[in-house]
Amino acid sequence: MTPTAPPTAAPVIPRRGIGTSGIEASVLSLGSWHAYDRMHFEDAVGLVQTAIARGINLFDVGVYAFPGGPPAFTDVLFSAIVRAAGINRADYLLSEKLWVEGFGPDGFRPQLERALFRVGTDYSDLVILGDLRRDDLELRDLVHDLAGLQESGIIRAWGVNNWSATNIQALLDIAAAEGVPGPQIAQLKYSVSRRSIPDGEPFSRLWEQGITMQASDVMEGGILAGKIAPEREVGRDPGGIRAAIIDSVPAVTALAEELGATPAQLAIAFTLTHPANTTTLFGATRLEQLEQNFAAIHLVERVGADALRARVAPFWADNGIVDPEGP
Repeated sequence: MTPTAPPTAAPVIPRRGIGTSGIEASVLSLGSWHAYDRMHFEDAVGLVQTAIARGINLFDVGVYAFPGGPPAFTDVLFSAIVRAAGINRADYLLSEKLWVEGFGPDGFRPQLERALFRVGTDYSDLVILGDLRRDDLELRDLVHDLAGLQESGIIRAWGVNNWSATNIQALLDIAAAEGVPGPQIAQLKYSVSRRSIPDGEPFSRLWEQGITMQASDVMEGGILAGKIAPEREVGRDPGGIRAAIIDSVPAVTALAEELGATPAQLAIAFTLTHPANTTTLFGATRLEQLEQNFAAIHLVERVGADALRARVAPFWADNGIVDPEGP
């Protein structure tokens, strides 16, 4: 079996800035969590080739495994995929995950260098700090450590995953006061069902300061795409609303059909309507999925952002249940 040849002509996917960093990312970005390890290697190469050809330039290969936990190989697979696809490092943006649990006397560098070794490069365009679960750290230490990594060229920008608005504001304040780069992007769960945090007032104040969002978990592990019993691991369930999300799937599917779209296209299109959203992260294990998801961009253009947001309003499952401040 040989990899699928990428298309020779492709529509241009719009790009938006990652915060104020000057880095431009495609509005769609490709994740790797439980994706490449469920595919034939040749198919994964064809998928990534097509993503690049269509204009996707941001690839999240952050390993979702705690330091000291079982080994994970998604970034090793990505390294092999990129080599087989003949893609130059300058032609894509790499996003890595850093775990606060692994922050030690030498900062994040040892953790990051191991990750970069696995993926076969010497720098990451973006690093995302995982959930803040430690109360024994000074946020100032994190800011300065990341500033040092940025100054050395091993990273170009950084952000956080599912941090509270208060803690992100603290990072911004520290960075501004001490003249070093602060966080540029917040990766947040965002979907037609989970809106309370990104759409809430606490984060609105952050968007006004220039930080932007990467929407993640947009299909609730495939549930909002119609897979109400997903085979792969699904992320956390803040607010305990997953049962309500499953109950909404028939109505979500019906609305998608009315709009001439698939449920997955509707899920992605909604996230693109958020004014602070730089890029929407999704995974795909089939070329057909990838191709279909591109049409979400045109769905927003065809229906209109305001009209689309109004139509999906009944599916907002965490409204009044999850604190807009965030975890």
